[in-house]
Amino acid sequence: MDSNWQDILANRGARLEAGEACDFGDAQAELKAAASYTVLAPLTQFGVIRASGEDAASFLHNLLSNDVQHLGRERAERCGFCSPKGRLLADFLIWREGQDYLLQLSTDIQPGMLKKLGMYVLRSKVKLSDANSDMVLLGIAGTGAAAALKALGAGIPSSQYDVLRFDEGTAIRLDEHRVQLAVHANAAVPVWDKLASLARPVGTPAWRWLEIAAGVPHITMATQEEFVPQMANLELIGGVSFTKGCYPGQEIVARTKYLGKIKRRTYRAHLQGDCPQAGMDLFSPDLPDQSCGKVIEAAPSPSGGCELLASMLMSSAEAGDVRAGSADGPRLSFLALPYALE
Repeated sequence: MDSNWQDILANRGARLEAGEACDFGDAQAELKAAASYTVLAPLTQFGVIRASGEDAASFLHNLLSNDVQHLGRERAERCGFCSPKGRLLADFLIWREGQDYLLQLSTDIQPGMLKKLGMYVLRSKVKLSDANSDMVLLGIAGTGAAAALKALGAGIPSSQYDVLRFDEGTAIRLDEHRVQLAVHANAAVPVWDKLASLARPVGTPAWRWLEIAAGVPHITMATQEEFVPQMANLELIGGVSFTKGCYPGQEIVARTKYLGKIKRRTYRAHLQGDCPQAGMDLFSPDLPDQSCGKVIEAAPSPSGGCELLASMLMSSAEAGDVRAGSADGPRLSFLALPYALE
């Protein structure tokens, strides 16, 4: 995140830790607001890579798990980047800006992924660059999101992953009540101030909880190379094309779908107490001597305790007794996802 933007957020009441906006003074009240009202979040947990050049579309299409070649200018999509063994190195939200493609991913892996993707450029006419200083990412959620965006002059995209451009940037519809904005850096302050007069500012944990409730997992440094896409439900949220052709790890991803039974899925759950770290092992009685899964990410819950997304053996989840950290650790209480685990 750009240091100038950090200073601006701090001047508007944000409490920052390691570059992340933790809260705006009352973390618990912000969580409750995220559950019931209209909220505005600086998405400091994400960074952006820009791909430009005449081969940008084909370059990304040949590397990522979704169909980039046919991504329209008015659409965004989710996708993954896998190792040759089919394990996720990163997940992306990708959209277009003019002739360029923008790839949003977790901040902690953005520098490494910029370097990793650059190793594939070779003779392709594509340039990869850090776009963090070009734009500011904001999230607005709640029943008043449409009215707030209308007051901004932005409007609201009509369907999930539709993209709508306005003078100050781009709006992407994430789901029924959530919209992400990618705002030009020089317009970020007036946009923030206008929206903050119409929605309650909240920290990153509140938005992370909304992402967990939506069943959208994100790969971070702690979970790189832990999951094939199906283990993270990536194809269930539109992040995998099974007809686009080859990409790193594609054979394993396809074999998991067509030749084998999926044994692990990502579940949403609640835990009492503090939030576990991403990558924490899970245990269950059916596998007493080994891990049955891992936490992908967690966030405080408006009802107390925390909520999390965790990838685990379906058999362990179905048995209903899964523990965090150890065989006698706190027990997960499973919660509904907004989509079916096919």
